[in-house]
Amino acid sequence: MKIITSLFLGASFIWAAFPVQAQGTFRNLDFESANLPPIQFGGPVSSLDAIPGWKAFLGTTQVTQVWQNDLTLGNASIDILGPYYGGRIEGQYTVVLQPGFDPFVDPFGISENVSASISQSALMPANARSLQFKAIIIFGSISVNMGGQDLFLMPLGTDGHYTLYGADISLFAGQFETLTITALAGPNNPFGFDSFVFSPLAVPEPSTLSLLALGGLLFGLRRRLGLSNG
Repeated sequence: MKIITSLFLGASFIWAAFPVQAQGTFRNLDFESANLPPIQFGGPVSSLDAIPGWKAFLGTTQVTQVWQNDLTLGNASIDILGPYYGGRIEGQYTVVLQPGFDPFVDPFGISENVSASISQSALMPANARSLQFKAIIIFGSISVNMGGQDLFLMPLGTDGHYTLYGADISLFAGQFETLTITALAGPNNPFGFDSFVFSPLAVPEPSTLSLLALGGLLFGLRRRLGLSNG
């Protein structure tokens, strides 16, 4: 099973290796444009510095501050990890969305749970057919919404640390749309997100991925048998 998972991820990464060269006016899809001091311990920072190009929301309330390297214990929050901090998915920065108690209703956290989300609107690349991203989802639910529609997310593989997801966005190619990433209201569990990429390639069908994984497995077994016979 471990061999199949590894080959499944390898096949997924082959698909992921062909990003659209021009990504329209969408900005900072990998969160590496953060302009933040290299602090080790956390604190509040401006969303303009932490996630330029994105708007941040707790529930329906837009916020102008997020947290750097400082996850909450109960309240909903938006966090950015990095540059010198554990838990990052890729590169220097990773965004973390935490649903939880609404901090604007009761400062002591006694309120209903709300979602945490980031969003931006821009022109989609004309040749975009799929969206891929890397995420850490341990427990809870997320939504990736394009143009007011929740995308169907297909897990394409995992390396044990994060999962690579893909979604069909061909209907939105060449249009001005809003991309919203949401950790849905629920327990205060952190959801890590990184490396959003628009691709001109379609998301592989589950059957196609299975065949790729099986083919890779058979090739590996044949190679192993060949080596043992030599």
